[in-house]
Amino acid sequence: MAETTIAVVVVTYNRKKLLTECLDAILAGTRLPDKIILIDNGSTDNTPEFLKEEGYLKNLLVDYIRLPENTGGAGGFHAGVKYGYEAGYDWLWLMDDDAAPEADALEKLINYCHEPDVSALANLKLDLAGDILHPHIGFFERKNNQNDFDFDVEIHKKVEKELIENNQVLEIAFSSFVGLLVSKKAIEQVGFPNRDFFIRGDDLEYCLRLNTAGKILLVTDSVILHKEAADQTEVMRNFLGKASYRTRYSRIWLTYFETRNAIWLRKNYANRTKFYLRTLKNYCRSLVAIMLFDDRKLKRLRFLTEAYQDGFKGYFDNNKPKLLYEEKI
Repeated sequence: MAETTIAVVVVTYNRKKLLTECLDAILAGTRLPDKIILIDNGSTDNTPEFLKEEGYLKNLLVDYIRLPENTGGAGGFHAGVKYGYEAGYDWLWLMDDDAAPEADALEKLINYCHEPDVSALANLKLDLAGDILHPHIGFFERKNNQNDFDFDVEIHKKVEKELIENNQVLEIAFSSFVGLLVSKKAIEQVGFPNRDFFIRGDDLEYCLRLNTAGKILLVTDSVILHKEAADQTEVMRNFLGKASYRTRYSRIWLTYFETRNAIWLRKNYANRTKFYLRTLKNYCRSLVAIMLFDDRKLKRLRFLTEAYQDGFKGYFDNNKPKLLYEEKI
């Protein structure tokens, strides 16, 4: 039987130091991939020159693909999965540029490549303190059929530490792109990641499709560290003794993408009755929170409302947050 071929898809944008740490971790693995497909989302920090100087572009394992513009993580993974699929690799291992797989991570994953009815294999994602990154893996609240699940604030149930200690392999429903090994057979059925999402929720949407092609297994002793570069997205605000973590206005564009994509996902996958009721409730809560805690209230309300409307309509103009941010009102 022919040996299974595996390519790693790494997406990067303006994080060359973290990227080289990621590449070094992959290249130090006990099982090297057959190819590293490196998608550069049009970095502006001299990433290509840096990679050339450091010798990475001379490595025959590395295929470096520079996109003409920043298409977000979603666009980058779409390009990378398409490239790897068309090149014929049996499995594609997806990860961000701030991921660092442990040396035996890939070796332990591929032990389960021949399990029946498997669409993808997920690494256990840990932070630098060794804690499980719960937002990156989880179970959905299933209802009557595979894709009719109950969306709420958390979206999915946590993979608790007790499950990790007692099992080597768990069937899960969601994994982020910080270590997800996807089979060619599944890609044949479900296609590529949705590039329209730009950022936030693209991994969740892809896993919803992967669930229709087979199981997603979490290999709990295959570990990948997620460094998650420090991000000053949130700030603590207080009103009449109540505290709330709020998104800094300079990062409000992230909230737009997250909200728009979540609304679209809920509309297309969740129970319709609960979707409308919870969407109205969540919109009202967000509106009240803006009025109580935030600065730039009118601008934030505009972002919120536009994100909800665009999610409902399935309108994906990824330049819109920039235009809204620059708009004078």
